[in-house]
Amino acid sequence: MNLTQFFKENPKAAIGFSGGVDSSYLLFAGLRAGADVQAYYVNAAFQPKFEFEEAKKLANLIGAKMKVIELDVLSNEVVLANRADRCYHCKLAIFGSLAAQAKADGYPLIIDGTNASDDASDRPGMKALEEMAVRSPLRECNLTKDDTRRLSKEAGLFTWDKPSYACLATRIPTDCAITGEMLQRVEKAEDALFAVGFSDFRARVYGEAARLQFPQNQMAKALEQKAQILEAIKPYFSIILLDMEGR
Repeated sequence: MNLTQFFKENPKAAIGFSGGVDSSYLLFAGLRAGADVQAYYVNAAFQPKFEFEEAKKLANLIGAKMKVIELDVLSNEVVLANRADRCYHCKLAIFGSLAAQAKADGYPLIIDGTNASDDASDRPGMKALEEMAVRSPLRECNLTKDDTRRLSKEAGLFTWDKPSYACLATRIPTDCAITGEMLQRVEKAEDALFAVGFSDFRARVYGEAARLQFPQNQMAKALEQKAQILEAIKPYFSIILLDMEGR
């Protein structure tokens, strides 16, 4: 099966849309196939503002409908406890709210951008998607992340080389309770690193410190710009560590 065939068989679908590489291409492919696809962006404290802006930009670029669902994830005590299965409970909350809205809008089928490269054994969130009968067309069509990037580039989507960006909650160690204040500090620290020219990095919470992880090809730059990095992040973390193993 390919995506065109999938959307011919499923001509009406709601897409869990993040503005990332995979869901952006899936949305584009659905529209190109002539399907009635509605993008839903679930806006919660775990998503940084720049992701929301890029999702709106991509939707506008390809002429897609995008509906925003506001989710108060910080009121979910099970998610905030940040146990090893946090992603499972978070996905239940996100896609539960999405499914309710989609059903009200007349979209019984929910799809997402999980691709064939994603390891189900290492992703508790995928268990939640399976339980809620969310389908993953990229995975069903055996399209990997590399395939999706290549196809996105051919389609002229600016997301084709966008780095993978896991939610802000992944910056906080398992079993360390998540707070809104902690998420804001992480988001502001990462915004500051973007502003000084870095990409595809992580600012992870490590006790009272921020543990910075850069790709190996940016490590030398990080060392050279030590003073600039310290100045940028000090307002949010008093202790700043560099992970020498990188990402």
